[in-house]
Amino acid sequence: MHILVVEDDFISRRLLCRYLEPLGGADVAINGNEAVEAVRTALELGAYYDLICLDIMMPGMGGQEALGLIRELEEKHGLHRGQGAKVVMTTALEDHDNIQQAFSSAADGYVVKPIEKQKFMATLVDLDLDVPQAT
Repeated sequence: MHILVVEDDFISRRLLCRYLEPLGGADVAINGNEAVEAVRTALELGAYYDLICLDIMMPGMGGQEALGLIRELEEKHGLHRGQGAKVVMTTALEDHDNIQQAFSSAADGYVVKPIEKQKFMATLVDLDLDVPQAT
């Protein structure tokens, strides 16, 4: 599985990467700008991401804006809604407005920090991602 973890906080980034190890190695971006560039490069190389874990609150370009740009890039490369990467928003924000905005921008999942491994992996299973049983 081709994975991108977008997280500015080192501890959160490391934790997500550790949870995702059984699924394959993860590329890492520390802000929205890096995430958009990583997705652009992957699309140009034909190596699409299967899963993107995207923090909302980051310096510079935040996750909500990055998600919109990622979906635009996918569209330009012929990947219509539902065909691109599964995007799980990872954030400390659990207010209705942020959740609604994420899903309106075509997020596939939403996980509130601190991220508990079982809930996170259950979210991935709900998205029909191939997750090993022994998580």
